[in-house]
Amino acid sequence: MTGSLLRLLDVVQAALPRLRAINETQAARQPDPAIWSAKQILGHLIDSGANNHARFVLAGQQSGLSLPGYDQNLWAEVGDYQHRPWSELVALWAAYQTQLAHIIDNLTPEQRGHTLSIGGGESVTLAFVASDYTRHQLHHLGQVWERTRA
Repeated sequence: MTGSLLRLLDVVQAALPRLRAINETQAARQPDPAIWSAKQILGHLIDSGANNHARFVLAGQQSGLSLPGYDQNLWAEVGDYQHRPWSELVALWAAYQTQLAHIIDNLTPEQRGHTLSIGGGESVTLAFVASDYTRHQLHHLGQVWERTRA
């Protein structure tokens, strides 16, 4: 799954300079209490990584699994990302994405074909989950850019 690895690593490499250029004030700006700041969005991407990490490992070993979803708002609240230093969040996000890209790259063709359902949803392949994971990163990074525009 080298294509997914390169794509995820490309996302990290392209995003890092932009993320590092965001200052603490921009990262913490919350347009409304119900709308996540850039800090909270990046925290969500870290939480998503943690949940998908388990999916890649477990579904890589056994096809046909039914795995739970997760309450993203609860995870973001418990993570308290709004009060963490932006530079720490950026470093953690980048390191975790690099690790997940490595895991994805090491999936065999057979493992990529394993199926799983998440949170009671329909069955999908692990290859789909890996590809969708990168799309999810890009979607939320777009929100970070939008929220931190001067």
